[in-house]
Amino acid sequence: MLVVGNWKMNLDLAAARQLSSALVSSLGRQDHVEVGICPPFVALDAVYSVLHGSGIRLGAQNMHEADNGAFTGEVSAPMLRAVGCHYVILGHSERRQFFVETDAGVSRKAVQARAHRLVPIVCVGESLPEREAEQHETVVQRQLRESLENVELNHASELVVAYEPVWAIGTGRTASPEQVEAMHGHIRRQLEHRFGRTIGAGIAILYGGSVKPDNAADLFDRPDVDGGLIGGASLKADDFLSIVQAARR
Repeated sequence: MLVVGNWKMNLDLAAARQLSSALVSSLGRQDHVEVGICPPFVALDAVYSVLHGSGIRLGAQNMHEADNGAFTGEVSAPMLRAVGCHYVILGHSERRQFFVETDAGVSRKAVQARAHRLVPIVCVGESLPEREAEQHETVVQRQLRESLENVELNHASELVVAYEPVWAIGTGRTASPEQVEAMHGHIRRQLEHRFGRTIGAGIAILYGGSVKPDNAADLFDRPDVDGGLIGGASLKADDFLSIVQAARR
């Protein structure tokens, strides 16, 4: 099981240190559960200094597809590696919606992440109109195919996929456990087709739509749900810790 906190654009440096310290002191090393947190770029170095040696892994929320260059405001994979990142979130629905990121761009970033030994957390998910039109499986299948184009894996641990129905992110709405189970099964079949059964069966598929302490256990108990990509609940130590404990059980 894998639980990753996505802090999004929240917390100043002092609050980031305080939250990461609370997690380190409460979690330690979790048997059978891997934990990661993804702070804003400006907090990465400070948070890594807190996490180092704890077993909690650091991740970033995005990256550029080039090693370096005249790309004002961007950060590169080598920069993320230098500050201790293990994960990088790519193609989050907010990046797709507000910054017009495409599947092709996500693919280029994922290839670059792997070239620098970062584990991409590739996000896919349908909008409410697509779900209501019963196009959700087709949409997610296309996103997977195009976002993972040219990505090569030697081991299942080199990639994570997060299913985040857009209509359930930050809205308080959550896909039903049955809907999550069905989509995760669909994603699993696509990954096995793309990477072969051995690797595809082992890639962690996270659910990322308003996971909270009171619904985490039911969601994590479903087949092919290998943990969660946690947004708002990752900003409160007690809530995040409760979700990690649900994954542990």
